[in-house]
Amino acid sequence: MYTDKKNILQLVALLEAHGITKVVLCPGSRNTPIVHTLSNHPNFTCYAVTDERSAGYFAIGLALNGGKPAAVCCTSGTALLNLHPAVAEAFYQNVPLVVISADRPAAWIGQMDGQTVPQPGVFQTLVKKSVNLPEIHTEEDEWYCNRLVNEALLETNHHGKGPVHINVPISEPLFQFTVDALPEVRVITRYQGLNVYDRDYNDLVDRMNKYQKRMIIIGQMNLIYLFEKRYIKLLYKHFAWLTEHIGNQTVPGIPVKNFDAALYAMPEEKIDQMVPELLITYGGHVVSKRLKKFLRQHPPKEHWHVSPDGEVVDLYGSLTTVIEMDPFEFLEKIASLLDNRTPDYPRVWENYCKIIPEPEFAYSEMLAVGTLLKALPESCALHLANSSVVRYAQLYSIPSTIEVCCNRGTSGIEGSLSTAVGYAAASDKLNFIAIGDLSFFYDMNALWNINVRSNLRILLLNNGGGEIFHTLPGLDMSGTSHKFIAAVHKTSAKGWAEERGFLYLQAQNDEELTEAMKTFTQPETMEQPVLLEVFTNKNKDARMLPPFPRHSQQPLPERYLPLPEQVPHHSSQDDLTRPPHPEGKSASQDFSCRHCSYYKGKLRWYPHRPPVSPPSDSSDGL
Repeated sequence: MYTDKKNILQLVALLEAHGITKVVLCPGSRNTPIVHTLSNHPNFTCYAVTDERSAGYFAIGLALNGGKPAAVCCTSGTALLNLHPAVAEAFYQNVPLVVISADRPAAWIGQMDGQTVPQPGVFQTLVKKSVNLPEIHTEEDEWYCNRLVNEALLETNHHGKGPVHINVPISEPLFQFTVDALPEVRVITRYQGLNVYDRDYNDLVDRMNKYQKRMIIIGQMNLIYLFEKRYIKLLYKHFAWLTEHIGNQTVPGIPVKNFDAALYAMPEEKIDQMVPELLITYGGHVVSKRLKKFLRQHPPKEHWHVSPDGEVVDLYGSLTTVIEMDPFEFLEKIASLLDNRTPDYPRVWENYCKIIPEPEFAYSEMLAVGTLLKALPESCALHLANSSVVRYAQLYSIPSTIEVCCNRGTSGIEGSLSTAVGYAAASDKLNFIAIGDLSFFYDMNALWNINVRSNLRILLLNNGGGEIFHTLPGLDMSGTSHKFIAAVHKTSAKGWAEERGFLYLQAQNDEELTEAMKTFTQPETMEQPVLLEVFTNKNKDARMLPPFPRHSQQPLPERYLPLPEQVPHHSSQDDLTRPPHPEGKSASQDFSCRHCSYYKGKLRWYPHRPPVSPPSDSSDGL
C-alpha cells in the first residue's frame, strides 16, 4: 500500500514513467511517506544510506554507472543542507541527479517548529531546476504538481545533464498508507534536435497520422514567414489553422481568425465536432480567453508545443510533447510525411466560421477601431495597445500585408506607446497605434522624445477611464470604489499633442470620425505626426460589448445568432424605440428594437440593447 498524499503519488508515478528507478533513501520521519511508497514499489531499486553527505555522492555513483539519472531522498531541515557538496559536484560534473526533499508546510517555516529551514531554492545556481510541489486539494493543484515534476525531470538532460531539486511539503498525518496503486499520470516528453532520419521523428509522424481532427494554433510572432508553394499545398489541408492578428503572416494559407466569435456562437451540440484530437502550437501569447477556456474544458488527446527553446509551456493544461526546433523547419519536414487522406475537420472549422458575420456598432470605441482597420494602407505597421484595443481589433479582418505589433509578453498597459515610437523611429513605413486613454496617459512621456517622426499616427480612444472594468463579471462598481478601480478622468491629449508638434484631430460622433479618418489614414507622408482623439461614452461602449461566455448547458439566445435580413415584428413601430442622445440633446434619428439586435436599419450579431454581460477576455482587466 502507498501513501495517500497525492503530490507524492504524482512524483513516484512520474519517476517511474521517466525511467528514474534507482533511489538512495535517507532516514527521517517527514520523508516517511515518500520512502514507504518508493520502497514498496516493485519497479524501484532502493539503497539505504544514513549520512546525507555520503548519500548524495553514492547517488552520483549510481548515475555515473549507466548514465541515467539517479535520485536521493532526505527528510526536512539540515538533512537537505548536508547534500549541498554532492549537488555542487553533480552540477560541475554534469551528472543527472534528482534531489527529493520532504518539507513541512510553508506556514510553519520560521515559526520555531522543529527541523525547519527555507528549503525551496536552497541550492540556487547549483541546480538546473528547482521546484516546490503544492499539496494537492483541487484538480488545478494536481495539474500544477504534475507539470512541475515533469519540468524538473526533463531538465536533468536538457542542454546538458545536471542536478535538479524537488521539494515536497507534507502535512500531517504522515503515516496513512491506504492507496493500493499509483495513479495514471500525464507524462510530458521532449524531442531535441530532430532530423528526418531520427526514429523518434518517425514515431511522431505515426502518432500524428492516427488523428483526423488536427488543429494548429499560432500565438504572437513578430515576423513574416512565407512558405514555399509546395509546402502550402501539403500542409494546409491537413490542419485547422487558428491565429490572431498578432500572429502575423506565419501560416501556410489563410487561417481562421474569427474563432473567438465562433466559439461564443457555438451551440452545445456542435462542440464535440469542433474539439481537436491533436493540438499543435507554436509562437507566443494568445489573447483570446475564450479559446483558452474552450480547450481547457475540452482537452485534446495530445498537445505538442514546438519552440526553439524547448521550454515546457502548458497554456491549455494538456501538454504531452515538447518539440525543440524551429517551428517552420518542423512543419516543412512533416509536410511530405503526412498521409494522403484529406480530413474533413479543417473544412468544418472554416465553413462554420464563415457564417459568423463581422459585427457592426453604433458610435463607440469599437466602431473607431473598426473604421481604422478598414481604412489602413496596404503596407504599414499597426501597433495595438493592451486592454480593450487588442481585443476590439480581433473583431475585424485586416490584410496580411500589415505588420501587427503588441506588447503581449506581460500584457501591461505601460510602454505600448513608447514601443510604437521606437519601432517607427527605425521604420520606413507608416506606423499606426490604436491605444486607450489610460495606456496613453500612463505612457505620455513617450512623445517627450526627439526621435518622434512624421510616420507616426496615434488613434487615442478616450472614454474617460477604464471602460473594460465596467464589464468584469461579478464586479459591482456602483459604490465609492468606482473612481479608484476605473481611474475616471476628464483629461484630453490636445495640449500635449500640439506642444509636441503633432497634427491634432478629434471626433465626438460618427460623422466627425469618418471625416477625420480620411486625413488620419491617407497613405501619403505628412509633415507632422498625427494624433486623432476619439471621445466616447464608456457606459455605452460597455453596453455594446459582446456578452460573457454562456454556460455550456444553456442554449444560445436567438438574438446572438446570425439573423435573416427581415423579421416580422419589425413591421410594428411599437417594437422600435429611440435611444437617448449621449449628450442629453434632442432624440437620435436611429432606432433600435427591444426584441433583437435590430439597430439603425440593420441586423447585427452583437446586441445593441440589454441584457448585456461582459466580454470573454476581460477577466484579467487588460
